[in-house]
Amino acid sequence: MAAAARQARPAAGAAALLALAVCLLPAVARAQLRVGFYDTTCPNAEALVRQAVAAAFARDAGIAAGLIRLHFHDCFVRGCDGSVLLTVNPGGGQTERDAAPNNPSLRGFDVIDAAKAAVERSCPRTVSCADIVAFAARDSISLTGSVSYQVPAGRRDGRVSNASETVDLPPPSSTAKNLTDLFAAKNLSVEDMVVLSGAHTVGRSFCNSFVGRVWNQTATPPAAIVDAGLSPSYAALLRALCPSNTTQATPITTAMDPGTPNVLDNNYYKLLPRGMGLFFSDNQLRVDPRMAALVGSFAANETLWKEKFAAAMVKMGRIQVQTGTCGEVRLNCSVVNPTSSSSSSIELPSSAPAVDEDAIATS
Repeated sequence: MAAAARQARPAAGAAALLALAVCLLPAVARAQLRVGFYDTTCPNAEALVRQAVAAAFARDAGIAAGLIRLHFHDCFVRGCDGSVLLTVNPGGGQTERDAAPNNPSLRGFDVIDAAKAAVERSCPRTVSCADIVAFAARDSISLTGSVSYQVPAGRRDGRVSNASETVDLPPPSSTAKNLTDLFAAKNLSVEDMVVLSGAHTVGRSFCNSFVGRVWNQTATPPAAIVDAGLSPSYAALLRALCPSNTTQATPITTAMDPGTPNVLDNNYYKLLPRGMGLFFSDNQLRVDPRMAALVGSFAANETLWKEKFAAAMVKMGRIQVQTGTCGEVRLNCSVVNPTSSSSSSIELPSSAPAVDEDAIATS
């Protein structure tokens, strides 16, 4: 019996290593995502998520922008695995959710929880939180921009969330090179980056993300400035809104697109040449010649941008996904499952390769 047990242990270890190796293959994981993934196991999953999003949108139209951003922030850190939703990291330390790029600005967690509760009542232990986030982003895009697209599903939830890994998120102070490099690390192109930046046409931003463009806070006393590429009149409006002593804790916000803040349209691209890109990173899109050409194209053709935006969202939604026996299906989106509930779950390391660009569906 003892000898048999000793022989079984190496076999089990080899099986676990093989399973981990499979999890690390992006092509394998990508292939397991498919439209209609829950058609037989939970056929009303997407409808239930859509209802939760629509109910939240009826109360607050701004929640749609929050849910789109939530999906982006999830996918850019450890891949699209719902790690941004975790409030506790089993390994200890601060989670992504509490890191500076996400706290206090990231929102929509309550909508994801409501959608998960509805799905769990209908189909227990079946639909991942990561897929719910992807569905909710798609539904938010539909509500604000009348853009429809299908979401390949089958993502599994991760069991790790580290605040330190939010360095993968492009800050509002990013240069054109920073943006290019951060998106390239996820195998997203310059065009993908410019297309996805158009999401800044909806939602609001805290003053701390752009105050350095209108106030020199290192001067004594702070001095009024107008950052390069910023319209003086727009700078004056922002300066009147945001005090010179603004910090991350300052609760004041402003619409990123003053004209149509709750409509997903191409107005963002029209504002950039007028010096009304709110962030330093926004202005970089008109400074870089490659990016400026794309900005001009999307400003002139909203239909083209919306088509490319839907395709880019699907592509982004495939970044470093966990599928099959990798990860888990969380019972509560804010905490990992108890060990006893996490059968056949394998966690990807943060250094897992990003999704490849080839053979990606854009339907």
